[in-house]
Amino acid sequence: MLDSKPVRSLVYQGTTTVGLVCTDGVVFATDTRVTMSGGFIAHKKGKKVYKIDDHLGMTISGTVADAQNVVDTLRYYAGIYKLEKKAPMSVKSAARLASNVFFSSRLFPYIADVLVGGYDDTGASIFNIDLFGSLTKENYVSTGSGSPIAYGILESEYKDGLTLEKGMLIAVKAVTSAMKRDAMSGDSFDVVTINKEGYKELSEEEKKKLLTKVFG
Repeated sequence: MLDSKPVRSLVYQGTTTVGLVCTDGVVFATDTRVTMSGGFIAHKKGKKVYKIDDHLGMTISGTVADAQNVVDTLRYYAGIYKLEKKAPMSVKSAARLASNVFFSSRLFPYIADVLVGGYDDTGASIFNIDLFGSLTKENYVSTGSGSPIAYGILESEYKDGLTLEKGMLIAVKAVTSAMKRDAMSGDSFDVVTINKEGYKELSEEEKKKLLTKVFG
């Protein structure tokens, strides 16, 4: 008899994502290595941070299809909200929406852990949502297999009142340190900032400059 269990698609067995709240915005940083069961490296340039709206972003770790479905859901409802209300959805509302999506599927859960963050009328904020819909607001947070290493950097270097410029350096240091010590994270990294001017993904040249500032 054939196994009736559904087949899961490609999974991020290892990931490092980092989010920091700064005085003038938020910083997201992620590695780009995509691995499958057994440690096979399926892709070296996997995207793990996504734009939801001009003021709003989201990082993903877990099953790719599950996490991307949540991304698509948030993009859809954020767009509908903007059309109906003539104003962008708040970061907290977007995070609560993500939480509801996960919680409503808790009996057959989306295998993912996401960070939702951005900049709105209340300032900068980041929320962590797990596969069962638990929602927590964080000043700094990391997810994935490399997170214990990333937290070593975040715990020692994060302080209230950080600017985006300083926050980017800490985020890059946390992610690249995890890439060096966690075999399931690696290859390269992405950095995104979100402030009152909007969503910005750093170019390769800008990332090289950050690395130089961090490690000399």
